[in-house]
Amino acid sequence: MKDQSSQDKRSVPVGPTKMTPSEAFVETMVANGVTDMFGIMGSAFMDAMDIFEPAGIRLIPVVHEQGAGHMADGYSRVSGRHGVVIGQNGPGISNCVTAIAAAYWAHSPVVIVTPETGTMGMGLGGFQEANQLPMFQEFTKYQGHVNNPKRMAEFTGRCFDRAMSEMGPTQLNIPRDYFYGEITCEIPQPSRLDRGAGGEKSLSEAADLLAAAKFPVIISGGGVVMADAVEECKALAERLGAPVVNSYLHNDSFPASHPLWCGPLGYQGSKAAMKLIAQADVVVALGSRLGPFGTLPQHGLEYWPTSAKIIQIDADNKMLGLVKKISVGICGDAKSSAIALNRRLIGRALICDTNKDERAATIAAEKTAWEKELDEWTHERDPFSIDMIKENAKETPFSGGEYLHPRQVLRELEKAMPDDVMVSTDIGNINSIANSYLRFEKPRSFFAAMSFGNCGYAFPTIIGAKAAAPHRPAISYAGDGAWAMSLGETMTCVRHDIPVTAVVFHNRQWGAEKKNQVDFYNRRFVAGELDNPSFAGIAKAMGAEGIVVDRLENVGPALKKAVDMQMNEGKTCIIEIMCSQELGDPFRRDALSRPVRFLDKYKDYV
Repeated sequence: MKDQSSQDKRSVPVGPTKMTPSEAFVETMVANGVTDMFGIMGSAFMDAMDIFEPAGIRLIPVVHEQGAGHMADGYSRVSGRHGVVIGQNGPGISNCVTAIAAAYWAHSPVVIVTPETGTMGMGLGGFQEANQLPMFQEFTKYQGHVNNPKRMAEFTGRCFDRAMSEMGPTQLNIPRDYFYGEITCEIPQPSRLDRGAGGEKSLSEAADLLAAAKFPVIISGGGVVMADAVEECKALAERLGAPVVNSYLHNDSFPASHPLWCGPLGYQGSKAAMKLIAQADVVVALGSRLGPFGTLPQHGLEYWPTSAKIIQIDADNKMLGLVKKISVGICGDAKSSAIALNRRLIGRALICDTNKDERAATIAAEKTAWEKELDEWTHERDPFSIDMIKENAKETPFSGGEYLHPRQVLRELEKAMPDDVMVSTDIGNINSIANSYLRFEKPRSFFAAMSFGNCGYAFPTIIGAKAAAPHRPAISYAGDGAWAMSLGETMTCVRHDIPVTAVVFHNRQWGAEKKNQVDFYNRRFVAGELDNPSFAGIAKAMGAEGIVVDRLENVGPALKKAVDMQMNEGKTCIIEIMCSQELGDPFRRDALSRPVRFLDKYKDYV
């Protein structure tokens, strides 16, 4: 609990009050509960920055503004509150575009504050001038441009409100000279939507479909996490005896210990989940937009049940039926909708009750078979990859060590995961394979770059998550290519006492794209090889700890040691795991075709 002096700092003026625009900006953030921001200091907003501390707002300086945007994303996804990022006008702001795009596809309520060139210099091509609204137009739910200093509080409040109501990033654009002056304004109180369950007609139609279902399956999506609806999803699943599959990269949307949990769909997901949903006659997509990449065929399985009745529930009506053909669309909050459906099933005779035991046995059998396959999966079914492993086995540049198979490493990491863990994953081959091995018991625990799929995501995101939940263990996964994009933020952890654990899969290649060169380009490897230094050594030079792991039996102990240092000593640790160059399933088989050449000089490159 905060002391009285702290409470006084967080008080907000009531009614019309004389103040500066900087004060109006800061007081509106206080009204919205902002305690942390991420960014790099700049002259464009220094007048406001000067009063952050007495207002109870901590500005966490970062190494690069893209990292700041990802930190704000992670912060919001863990806390359920706003993440806030700010930077210098021009290049400081343009550096954030990728991170805001990732937050957009994660539906994160991030507010990016973009100080802009002063009004008297616009259009003159001055220092750090840029037109900053078009940069974020595609990746924000709302853009507020302060067109008069007197409207500072109004636009600030609207950006914070819309980020929550629209479930995505918003932009607050402020000409830098508008922080100064004297205004009289009223600080707006936050406005939050009370979301409903959906229309009576669509809910009744959905209940009728479920009552007639023989093999219902529930997809638990990101909307379940955002609505804090896991318990309601469990209640619906238990009433139906329905297997529950996670939507792509939302492994924390249903507890893995529950007997009805079957794992994630999508790239490198669970075969059990895919085989079970393939049998469905009715599917409830609860809080899921059914994104195209999360429903692609995988492991050679065309699992989407094309003849099943699909009930899609999403808080954004524009998502209903957008990707998959649906039978019933419910525009509603995942929690409220699940409660409403459960109520409509009370006292009804359900066909699925007659074969519940048989379905439970099928669920258990598929899960057991998949777990056994994961335990025994020590090589790919691809002879090219097997040849690579044999070649790499001859190379042991570190004393007494060996290159470790990624799947075995991921299994050992899974076994060593601490309770209440938060995990972020980057994009790439090994990180995507991790989709099969990451299991969670509570929501707001798993973070990935979602559909935007940008490298350099995981590490700064887990830093932001740790800032929001310092009591929880925080672990990121990244391959060596993606790690090189974000490793500089190790200094942010050390400088500002935000301890996390980073696992780096060091396999000396851009594995996801290299797999495409195996499958489509006759192993003509171009630009895929990486010659790396010791990442553990770099970590130590930055003031963090570093551990090199080159034996399988050391994987679990290394993770436990690093987490212990994080939680008990406040130390950031980078675990560098020396992996073989094993290549998993192709990352973008859906987007590539066999090459065709017409010019003679390229005829051999087919």
